[in-house]
Order: sequence, then C-alpha cells, then structure tokens
Amino acid sequence: MTGRRVLFVTNDFPPRAGGIQAFVHGLAAGRPPETVTVYAPRWHGSEAFDRRQPFTVVRHPGRLMLPVPQVARRAAALVAEHGCETVVFGAAAPLGLIAPALRAAGASRIVMLTHGHEGSWASTPGARGVLARIGRHADVVTYLGAYTRRRLARVIPEAKLVRLAPGVDAEVFRPGAGGVEVRKRLGIGDRPVVVCVSRLVPRKGQDMLVRAWPAVLRAVPDAVLLLVGGGPIRARLERAARALGESVRITGSVPWGSLPSYYDAGDVFAMPCRTRLGGIDVEGLGIVYLEASATGLPVVAGSSGGAPDAVRPGETGVVVDGTSPARIAEALVALLSDPAAARAMGARGRAWIAEEWTWRHVNARFARLL
Repeated sequence: MTGRRVLFVTNDFPPRAGGIQAFVHGLAAGRPPETVTVYAPRWHGSEAFDRRQPFTVVRHPGRLMLPVPQVARRAAALVAEHGCETVVFGAAAPLGLIAPALRAAGASRIVMLTHGHEGSWASTPGARGVLARIGRHADVVTYLGAYTRRRLARVIPEAKLVRLAPGVDAEVFRPGAGGVEVRKRLGIGDRPVVVCVSRLVPRKGQDMLVRAWPAVLRAVPDAVLLLVGGGPIRARLERAARALGESVRITGSVPWGSLPSYYDAGDVFAMPCRTRLGGIDVEGLGIVYLEASATGLPVVAGSSGGAPDAVRPGETGVVVDGTSPARIAEALVALLSDPAAARAMGARGRAWIAEEWTWRHVNARFARLL
C-alpha cells in the first residue's frame, strides 16, 4: 500500500507563478505519484507543464474555479473515478464550500490549506461567517504561523488547526543557480543588486522600494534594483522609476523554472510588504523570503501579517515598516555597505532553511495530516 489516494482541488497551481502555487505543487510532488490527482484551472503553458508531472493533472477549462455546481460535480466525479479517500483544498476559501459534495462522492477526509486571505476573511463581517461554514466541513485546517493561527481561531475550532508552512527545495534555490547569466543578460555586471521576486501589487511593496531608491543611490551610487514579476502596478512602477534610469530594472513575468536564477542575481533580497485596506490585504507568510534565504541572500521583509515568521531578525534578515521608505532605505544601505556581513547573514539563512524548511520536513508533517 503506497498511501491514501488524494485529490487536490486548487485554483493555485503551476505553471502560474506564485507562493501558494509553489506550496501546493510541492505537497503534491512529495506524495507517491500514483496516489495523486490534481484538479486545477487551465493556464498558459499548462499542457507542457502537466506532461512533465509524474502524477495526474486534470484542468478546468477556465482560469478560475468557483464553488459552483459545475466545479463541484467535476471534483466529485474525480473523487469517484480515482478512488480518492482524501481531498486537499489548496486554499480553503472559497472552494472549501464544495466539500460536502466531495464527501458524498466518497471522500472520508477533508484537509484545507489556508494562507493570508483566509486570515483576512476571519476578521471581515460576512466573510467570517462563510469561513466558519467552510471550516465546519473540514477535518483539518492548516495555518502558516502564529499570526494566521490567531486570526483563524476566531472562527475555526482550535482542535482542527494544525501548522503547515511551505517548504523550499534548497537544491533548486541555491547559490550559483544561474545569477551570473542573468546579470550578463541584463548588463548589470558586478554591480550590487537588490532583487525582489514577487507579483507587482501594492501589498508587496515594490512601490516603496522605488521610493526608497534615491536614498540608496546616494549611499551606494552603482546599486541596481531588480524587480522580477508582473502585475497590475507595473506601468505605475515604470513611470515612477523613469527618473532613476538604468538603476531600476523591471523584468515582467519570467518562467517559473527561471526564478532561482533571478534570486541568485541579487546580493540582497527585499520585499517590504505592508498591510492594506484595514487589515484585509495582508501577507500570510512570504515563501519568497525562504527561497531567497535558500539562495544565500539576506532578506529585508515588511512587518505585514505573518511575514516576520519567515525571517530571524538580525540573523537571516531584517524586518522593517513597509510604509516607510526611509526605514527601507536604511536597511538596504546597511546591507549593501557591508557585503561580508550581508553574506554571513545569507549563509545563516541557508542553514536555517536546511534545518527547518526543507520539503522533507514539510512532507512528513503533511503525510501525518492525510
């Protein structure tokens, strides 16, 4: 017997890039492949990606799955067709609402992963009731860290809450993962580089990095800010960075498999995330900090939500007020001005990943949940 058959029902799955996508894929990849079926939306490049997976991936025809009868029927059919005893929702809200239909189809155990947005739902009138309803259908609801647990415990019975944070593949995210080639391609050479790998949205703080950058340049004139990712504020960032010339580079979206080389192109990683919209828009953890640490970079993280759980302040990185360009600049200048100390911090971060955040640790915890 190789293990329980598991159906992952998720909107978040590669080749779409993102922290949740990497998390869910890592959990699926850590199971015996003959026991795994994934039901996820179609995305650009998904056919080629799916052919490379050792497990079965079934794609929904659209780019978004909602808790509607059509999706419930298709997921229920997969439970029955593949004999899945356990269903894992890649994000509890909102797809967890279809859990009763999957129990009726034969699933005996329901595991729901949560991220930052479920923590926000727990604090929002109306959404709070929906999340409580979702939680009633679950056997296990996971949380990322202390911050998200406190919020979820307002509406989810504590007996159901179990910590499960993402892992990092330290063989993929590592020093020497291709950064030299990225620097050569971008014409950066040996200049000091602050890199941010993330979707370009206000919460992530790329706009604050651009605002902080003139102060960084006054102290480190040849520094480069490398923003990797696409998103709705890209045009705004490009306008704001125009006066800074070639010292700010915005790549747009890059292939999922190329991300390690972009981390490796940096000397410092920074994503000064901030909480927005009265606490609704908040960072759940920030796997990018862990990936950067695995690559041997010191990290500058924002103080939003659970982001500080991904940093050992003073050892692997620095936590700053993501609403303050002055504080962000101060942290970046300190790291760029002392490369030896920055490298030592990055080395401690990589060692921390090996001790606590590898997929071996995460998959062992996940197996117990199943």
